[in-house]
Order: sequence, then structure tokens, then C-alpha cells
Amino acid sequence: MSVNDRRNWLKHGSSLRLVILVLWLVCYVGNGQTIGDSSDFENPAVLPLATQIVYRKLSNSTAALNRELGTRAKFCVKDPDADWNRAFNFSTNLDFISSCLQKTGGDIGKRICTAAEMKFYFNAFFNKSNNPSYLQPNVNCNLTSWVSGCEPGWGCSVDPTEQVDLQNSKDFPKRRSNCMSCCEGFFCPRGLTCMIPCPLGAHCPLATLNKTTSLCEPYTYQLPPGRPNHTCGGANVWADIRSSSEVFCSAGSYCPTTTQKVPCDSGHYCRMGSTSEKPCFKLTSCNPNTANQNMHAFGVMVIAAVSTILLIIYNCSDQILTTRERRQAKSREAAVKKAKAHQKWKSARVAAKKHVSEIRAQITRTFSGKKSNHDGDTNKMLGRVDSSEVYEDLDLSKQHSTPESSSAAQFSIEIEDDAACGSLETEGKRVKGHKVKKTRSQIFKYAYDRIEKERAMEQENKNLTFSGIVSMATNSETRKRPLMELSFEGLTLTLKSSGKHLLRSVTGSMRPGRITAVMGPSGAGKTSLLSALAGKAVGCKLSGSILINGKRESIHSYKKIIGFVPQDDIVHGNLTVEENLWFHAKCRLSAGLSEADKVLVVERIIDSLGLQAVRSSLVGTVEKRGISGGQRKRVNVGLEMVMEPSVLFLDEPTSGLDSASSQLLLRALRHEALEGVNICMVVHQPSYTLFKTFNDLVLLAKGGLTVYHGSVNKVEEYFSGLGITVPGRINPPDYYIDILEGIVISMGNSAVGYKELPQRWMLHKGYSVPPDMRNNSAAELETNLDTGNHSHTNAEQTFVRELWGDVKSNFKLRRDKIRHNFLKSRDLSQRRTPTMWLQYKYFLGRIAKQRMREAQLQATDFLILLLAGACLGSLIKASDESFGAPGYTYTIIAVSLLCKIAALRSFSLDKLHYWRESASGMSSSACFLAKDTIDYFNILVKPLVYLSMFYFFTNPRSTFFDNYIVLVCLVYCVTGIAYVLAIFLHPGSAQLFSVLLPVVLTLVATQPKNSQAIRILADLGYPKWALEAFVIGNAQRYYGVWMITRCGSLMKSGYDINEWNLCIMILLLMGAVTRGIAFVGMIILQKK
Repeated sequence: MSVNDRRNWLKHGSSLRLVILVLWLVCYVGNGQTIGDSSDFENPAVLPLATQIVYRKLSNSTAALNRELGTRAKFCVKDPDADWNRAFNFSTNLDFISSCLQKTGGDIGKRICTAAEMKFYFNAFFNKSNNPSYLQPNVNCNLTSWVSGCEPGWGCSVDPTEQVDLQNSKDFPKRRSNCMSCCEGFFCPRGLTCMIPCPLGAHCPLATLNKTTSLCEPYTYQLPPGRPNHTCGGANVWADIRSSSEVFCSAGSYCPTTTQKVPCDSGHYCRMGSTSEKPCFKLTSCNPNTANQNMHAFGVMVIAAVSTILLIIYNCSDQILTTRERRQAKSREAAVKKAKAHQKWKSARVAAKKHVSEIRAQITRTFSGKKSNHDGDTNKMLGRVDSSEVYEDLDLSKQHSTPESSSAAQFSIEIEDDAACGSLETEGKRVKGHKVKKTRSQIFKYAYDRIEKERAMEQENKNLTFSGIVSMATNSETRKRPLMELSFEGLTLTLKSSGKHLLRSVTGSMRPGRITAVMGPSGAGKTSLLSALAGKAVGCKLSGSILINGKRESIHSYKKIIGFVPQDDIVHGNLTVEENLWFHAKCRLSAGLSEADKVLVVERIIDSLGLQAVRSSLVGTVEKRGISGGQRKRVNVGLEMVMEPSVLFLDEPTSGLDSASSQLLLRALRHEALEGVNICMVVHQPSYTLFKTFNDLVLLAKGGLTVYHGSVNKVEEYFSGLGITVPGRINPPDYYIDILEGIVISMGNSAVGYKELPQRWMLHKGYSVPPDMRNNSAAELETNLDTGNHSHTNAEQTFVRELWGDVKSNFKLRRDKIRHNFLKSRDLSQRRTPTMWLQYKYFLGRIAKQRMREAQLQATDFLILLLAGACLGSLIKASDESFGAPGYTYTIIAVSLLCKIAALRSFSLDKLHYWRESASGMSSSACFLAKDTIDYFNILVKPLVYLSMFYFFTNPRSTFFDNYIVLVCLVYCVTGIAYVLAIFLHPGSAQLFSVLLPVVLTLVATQPKNSQAIRILADLGYPKWALEAFVIGNAQRYYGVWMITRCGSLMKSGYDINEWNLCIMILLLMGAVTRGIAFVGMIILQKK
């Protein structure tokens, strides 16, 4: 045999021996067998193969255990495979297995715990009565058999002849021979004689004896007494952080393997149980061996930046709206100047043509010697229809023109402007020949041209000459409104609770185009009469008949064209005069009306009420001064005038106004009456000039009885017929009211007492007099009835019966209010107002403006949240034992309280405004949805502001996005609860409950769930679900060595790691349900 052949044979023989050795390892080591000579593991080719084989068996064993835990511990294991991979995937470094192979001489397979032994160990954690450090007796460790391997940190091997199946074993093998200390990277519990691999994130080195404390450090167990040859072993336990913190990789270091611990470098931080170091945030600092980032500099920068932004918002919140209003004002002023100049030019042209016409007529008469009748008036009338004098403005409203007016206007009408003219479509129809540019300046010019023209016409028709009457009759540009005549007969209004008459046998009518004043002393039922006619009398029994245009129909069928001005000035104080009027115009005028016509209506009302000087001024509130009281009263009236009603009720509109303001208001109402509006108003002691402005008068006596109902011009004549003459220099309405009050007793030559006046009026008009009034005056009858009833009540009724009667009356009144709110009637107004979604758009714009003007208050809310997040984040550190539950608990209380109080303002401050708007026919759904939509800005931004401090100060393991989602859902939920409190309670009570609810419900949610009642109460409160979502989101980031701690904490709290989505859905559901309750309450509890 040659030398080369011999070398090849030796080479192949060596490879053959290696293959045989590997096959032997697979057959014996893999099945728990040992090797006779441990020197084979010194071979660098054999050790890695043996290590891989042992690791494969170990992986199968731990995977079986993990599946068992995944089945039994579903509440804390979301993904068993992922949890196993993060806890027992040692594939990147198997040095601890190789070291154990060398230490044990290859019988590591006989020392590793089987699946049955692992289950036995981990089952102790689910049995709350047992301590994991002290296991129950088993076949290897009991009272009769306690070998060295039963001590903590030590383990034993099975007999050489016994086969061990690590994965499928269901019984304990007898493991009592060759006991020795546990290998590094493994732990050997007390009471078990086998080894279990330490999970990733743990540090399990061999222990050393501290002779001072007699403890095996870094662990906490001691050497057993009476065994001098026993030494410290390896790790002895893996449990939760409280009972086995020594096994966890210490904070400030990270453990890439279970036998290696590396200090954290500068610029990085390492939490407890980390397997790698994490880089610090760019704006933070991290010293070596640190567990958390130093966020103080970052916090100061964030607070400074956010505070600067909030200060800018605080000081410049109105700038956007102010700039926009200034631009509109410039366009409007330019239009006014052009309109006035245009009207002056037209007036001069009309005067010149008139003069020329008169000269022509004079010359004709001179040469012909004839005179024409009514020459001047005829020329005036002809001048109105001459083609050269037809208005050059555009009529943008629907008109029913006669053939004569159509033939007179066959030419093209154009609006003069520097820009090119376009075309305009009016109410969905293209107007031929009417060319206009759809710009704001063009629309303003159109409106003011019309206003100036109307002023000129009023001035021309002031004396009501023949030509003026003809002009008023033939003017086709005046928009006519549906005429409504109200007539009532035997109208009686009685309180259901006490049976007291507020009105009695009131008969009369109110005609369109006339202003009716309702007067009388206090308690005469003036406001009750308006409420009865407007369909707003609640808690009363109404008898008699009310006819609309001679038909018995419900007044609610015409609510879209009926205006009601309340006695209180219910106007949005944080809107300007123009914005208040515009909102009502857009929501209540016909949806088909063009933008130009709406501008005309609003500008006409502003001009007629004398509000031009304050149109861009805020109305003002109690805290913030705005316009004067008289101007506010006129704005209150203008809100109803701007919707162009057919019937207008006013409850004391002149109260608090001086004579000049009252005259201005009555002049505007007079203009409305000329357009066919039926106006009825309650007035207290008007001046004589104001009194003569009215067309009709309704004079009521105490008890709601009619004393006079007719023309104002005939009232003195009527009372003179009764012998009641007004003395000189005394205002007639004041004198009549003094008589009805009983102040004026001597009425001259009159033989009629003031108590007989209602009966005299009935006889004068031929009305039937009630039987009980034929022999007694109404006042005496009322006094006798009241006295009799009270004496009878005091004599026979007890206090309890009286209290029960009051409770029943209040219940009936509330029931009547709810029925009234849900009263439905068919619409006969023939006015198609904007749809709910279009009104939603208008509400959205209005509320957005209000919030922009309240930006200072919003900035304050954000600043408080920012400081709350900084304080709580710096004072409460994230706890690994409870996964940050204490910090999240205080977060829920703080955020709920602050956001809930802020959300109360959405409905608490606007109740009266909503009641008025809803009663006028505006959509309640649009109002509620718009307020809720605007609040979504706070729902999304406030959690961001709070977490910008709290999250970075506490630095939890859960992501910023997870915390943000939970906090958004929490704010959404508490905002809905705030809506309910604001609608159902008074402002003071709502604020009190907003403070108490978060505290009480959070305390209930954190209590031990020992009783069913506490558990149910906690489930009904939102803090339980918010806290569970926070804790679950954080607990999901704890894995590896933290797995037992996670399961123990979640089991103690009663949480399920798989219920994060459920918690989010429940918070959203609570928010939606509370919003539904709030909406129903808003409709039920509204006062119309």
C-alpha cells in the first residue's frame, strides 16, 4: 500500500468514525443516555452537534409546555408561539448548553425536566394557595426521600437504564442519582430534582456563598443544615418579579444570554429583564448603566413650545375672523357708496324728466288752450312705468308679474359694476336678461340698490297721494308673504294644577298688515294670550276656538312662518350682530331663496333696526361687554324678522328701550306690516306717539278678561261712551291701565265701575256673558272663588295631601311638556326650509366661529392638561410589577375630570338658545351633531397634549399610539357622559357630578372583585375598561422572563390580554349610548 493510499484511508476512516459518533449521539444523548467518556465533548466537531441535538429536544419540551400554558392561561398568553419564541428561543447562542454538556459529562438529557415535571412546577402559579418556592411532595422529593437534588439550585440524574421522554412524558421519572449543582442558564426549584432552562431576559449564573449572611448570592437560598459537603448551586426559582427579582436581568444592564450580563453603554438605557439595549431619544440624555431616559430637558422644551403656541392662540384667536370681517366690511361700504350715488343720480334724472314733462305739458296747454285733469298725478304715474325709468336693479326673487309689467320690462336689466357681467340662476331657474356677477361685492351692491330704492319709494309715498297709492299697488318687486288672519272665540286658558283662569272668554281677531298691541295691568294674562295663540301654552287647559284664515287648523302647522320674540334677549353673545341674524336667515328662510335675496333680507333688517354701527360688534355676555341693552333687544327682534314671518308675536319688545329706540323698532315693524305681516305684541305703558303707531289694541283686565279689542283710533271714543274721559296731558294707555289696576277710582261722570268693564265690553259686542258673570263682576267672582278654595283647603286638607297634590301637578306638567315636545303636525306653511344636513353645515360654521372666539378658554384647558401630564408623569413612575396601573389610574381620574368639565360647556351654556331655535323649527339633530362634531377636535387633540408630557415622563413599554388610542376612546366616552349631565342637570349640579363620577367609579374599578355586586358595578363604569386597556397594552410588551409576572398580575386584576379590542369597543359604545341618551333628553326636556 502506497503512502498516498494510506493517507486517504486514514482520512476516510476519521470521517467514518465521526459519522458513527454523530449517529450514536442521536440515538443515546437524544434519548437521555450518557457517554462513558466525557473527553469526546472536547472534540470541536462533536460538541456543536451534541448541543444542537439537546437544544432540539429542549425546544420540543418547552414548546409542549407553552402549548399547555396557552390553553390554560389564555387570559395572559395572546400568541403562544410568539411568547415561546421570546422566552425560549436560544438559537442565537447555545453556549450555556455546551457548557452544561461538558459539566454533566453528557447526561444533560437525564437532568432536564420532562414536560410532566414542568407542568407540575408551573401549575403551582395557578393555585393561589400554594407558594411556588415550596412545591408539593412528589415521587423524588417527599418526607421519606429527600436527596441533595431536592435542595434549591441542585439537580440529579435518572438511572442509566431508564429511558426519558422529555416531550411526551406524563409521569415523573425516578431522578435521584448523581446529584450535583444546577448548570448555568438553568434553574433547579426546591422540591424538584431536574433542571429547567431560564427564559430570555433572566440571568442565571452559579451562586457563591456569602459567609457573612450564609446566603448563596445572587440568590436568596441558604445551604441545608447537617450537610457539610453541600455547596451553593445555580438558580433556584423563576416566578414573578416580587418573589424572584434576583433572576431578572438587573436594570441598567442587558442580558443577551441567560449566562451573560452586559452594562448599558452611554446613550442607551436598559430596563429590567432586557435582552438588548435601547437607544435614547434624541432630545434626552442617558448615562452609562441607566434604566430610564432623562426626560427633564425634553419636558421643559415641550412645555415651553406648547405654552408658546397656546399663548399665540390666546392672544391672536380673533385675528382670522377680524380680518375676514374687515374685508367684508370694505366690500359692503363700497357697495353702499355706489348704491347711494346711483340712487342720487336716478333721483336727479327723474326730477329732470319730470321737469321736462311739466314744461312740455305747459307748452302744450299754452298752444292748445286745454287742460288735462289730474295732470301732475298722471305724469307721476306714467313716469313710474316709462321704459326709461324702469329700475336698473335686478329682482332676484320669484315674482308673479302681470302682462303689463312684463311688457314694460322687455329690455335687458343689468347691474352696473366695473367688472364684466355674468348670469345668475335664481331658485333653480335661469332669469333671462338678468345678468349679474356672483361676487360678494355684486351681491352687496344689489342689496343696497334695492334698499336705497325702497327708501326713495317710501319718501315718495309718504303723503299717500294718488300716485303713491298707484305705485304701491302696482309695484311688482315687493315680495308678498302668505297672509294669515287669526281669529279666536271664547278663548279660555285654565291652569290644570289649580284651576285658575289665565284667560277667560277672549274673543277677537288679528288681521294681516296690522300691528295689534296687547296691554293691561300685571296678571291680566297678556303673555298667556300670546302663548295660547302661538301654541306654547303648556300645563294649561285651552277651550274655545282658534281659526287660521277661517279654518280650524293647528298653529304648529305654520311654525315655519311664525315668529315669536321672547321677553328675554336670547342671543348668542359670542357672535356679532350680523352673524346672529345671518344664521337665522340661512336656517329659516326658504331653501330656494338665492344668496343675493338672503343678503337683501339681512341688510334690510340691519338697516331698518338701526344696527349698522354695531353690525360687526359682538353681542356680548355677562363676562364680556358687548353692545348696549337697547341694541341687544333690537337684535332679539331681528332674529324673528329676518326669517320673513307671516305672523310675528312679540313679548314686551320695548321694555328697557328709550323712546327713540322704541320708535325705531316700531318703524321697522311698520315696514313689516306693510308687507302683510300680522304683528301682535305685548306692550307696557307706551308713549302717546308709540301708542298711535299701533293699528289695534287688546286691553285685558285682571283674570284674563277683555275690556277692549278694536282700533286704536276708536278706543277713546268707546270709553267716552262709558263716561270715562281721559284728562288733559295724560297718556290714554297709562290712564286706562291705572283704572284697571284700581289706582284711579273716580272716573268723572261714569257710573260704571272698573270691575264691570269686561262685562260691558261683552254686551257692547253682543258676546254671550258667562252665567257666573251676569250678577257678579269678574274680579269679585275670582276673589270669592280663590278665598273659598283656600279656606276649604286649609280646613280639610292635611299637609301630606297638599304635598301629594303638588307632586301630582308637577308630574302632570312634566308629562304635558314631553307630549308638547313630541307634538307632530303636518306642514301647511308652504315654505321649504333647508334640510337637516344643510342646517348641520350652518350649525357647524356657527359653532366653529364661537369656538374660535373662545380659543383663550380652549388654550387654558390645553395648558391645564399639559401641566397635569407633567405633574403626574414626574411624580408617578411606571411600575413593572403592576405594568403602570397606578399611573394609569390617576390618568383616568385627571383626564376624565378635566375633559368632562370642559365638555359641559357645549350644552350647559346654550340651553335657552337651543330651546328658542328648536321651537322655531330648526333641526335638533343638526344642532346636536354639529356640537358633537366640533368636540371631536378636543377629543383628538387633548389626549395628544396630555400624553406629550405623561408618556415621555413615565416612559412605559407600551407604544405612544396604543396609549393615544385608549385615551381618545376615554375622552370620547366621558364627553358623552358630560352631555348627559349638562342636559339633565343644572350647571352647578352637573359640575359637581363631573368631579365625583371619575373618582368614585375609578375607586370601584380598582377594588378587589370579591363580590358579585362590586364586579357588576365595576363593569358598568368606564374606568374599569379604560384601565384594563391601558394595562393590557403595556403588559403585551413584557415577555420572556416577565411572562409569569404578566400572568400573575393579570390574574390578580381579573384582566384578559385578549380583550384590548373589547375594552376599546365598550368605551366607544358607552360614548355612543350616552350621546343617544343626551339627544333624547335634549328633545324631551326642551321648553318651547
